[in-house]
Amino acid sequence: MKILYAIQGTGNGHLSRARDIIPILEKKGELDVLISGTQADVSLDYPIKYRFNGLSFVFGKKGGVDFKKTFLQADTRKFYKEIARLPLEGYGLIISDFEPVSAWACKVKRKLCIGLSHQSAVLSPNAPKPEKDDKLGRLILKNYAPVNVQYGFHFNHFDSATFTPVIRRQIRQLEVSDQGHYTVYLPAYDDERLYNILSQFKQVKWQVFSKHNKNAFQLGNVSIQPLSNEAFIQSMASCTGILCGAGFETPAEALFLKKKLMVIPMKNQYEQQCNAAALKQMGVPVIKKLHLKYAPLIYDWLEQGQIIPVDYPDMTEQIIDQIIHTHYTPAIPSIDYMWEQSYKLIPSK
Repeated sequence: MKILYAIQGTGNGHLSRARDIIPILEKKGELDVLISGTQADVSLDYPIKYRFNGLSFVFGKKGGVDFKKTFLQADTRKFYKEIARLPLEGYGLIISDFEPVSAWACKVKRKLCIGLSHQSAVLSPNAPKPEKDDKLGRLILKNYAPVNVQYGFHFNHFDSATFTPVIRRQIRQLEVSDQGHYTVYLPAYDDERLYNILSQFKQVKWQVFSKHNKNAFQLGNVSIQPLSNEAFIQSMASCTGILCGAGFETPAEALFLKKKLMVIPMKNQYEQQCNAAALKQMGVPVIKKLHLKYAPLIYDWLEQGQIIPVDYPDMTEQIIDQIIHTHYTPAIPSIDYMWEQSYKLIPSK
């Protein structure tokens, strides 16, 4: 069995999840890995067959996506060339974790593409959505990496094709403690803004992990250090609570580790707004942005915040087995037949 597993490289969550999924796929057949994107801080210790530029969103420093830099860095001509030159022949199973080159190559070349991502769950009509609709954000999320069949991961089960998060083995095996500090990961804010706000809570020791600084330093009760996977997970394991964006992996890991959690969704990022809606439904406090006017809510969370109980069993291999059993085609029939049959398996959201 020949498998192509394509991973989105913007942000760290996709690659973190891939660290657990790749060994399982490797056991099931001959595996090739594709990565596109330019904004990840996490490495992947596995041979990469295809590495593409793809389409990456660029994080700003004021709480959101920097659409100007995103537009200026976009190379659509190169993206089209990447789609054209990706060879899909011979693969009996193509899985995309919100990766656009593989998804669009499958669409253009009429190959079956299986979505296995958090975004697939967000697109489900049963998943929580923000009160204020974002038609452009929803359109981008739906068409960024189009697939035929969708399996998703979310904070809760919302339908039969939605599963609880993949908690990487490194997190599951941590020794958890409470040493009194709070861990912060808000990559859409610069260090100056983080310090100016967090330093107001003088009774709290903050450990901030930064995308914008390569040198560690301490200012009063705020420690700022460059993002490192090992240092970050040790900080999470030993903290009292975690203040982070409304991405998926970090909040999911915080809940799994039984840590107090507060999230701040990125501006202009529909997926994070959806995540915030789901977390709020669970009882996790959400604030609109990192600003002094929200200081009373942060203070209340520090003093009164509760741990939200969750049950996230390790089901990753069962999910992979289900996908293989349902969608693997050992003797590849005509392309047109595969395309027609793809829509009779599990309806896309």
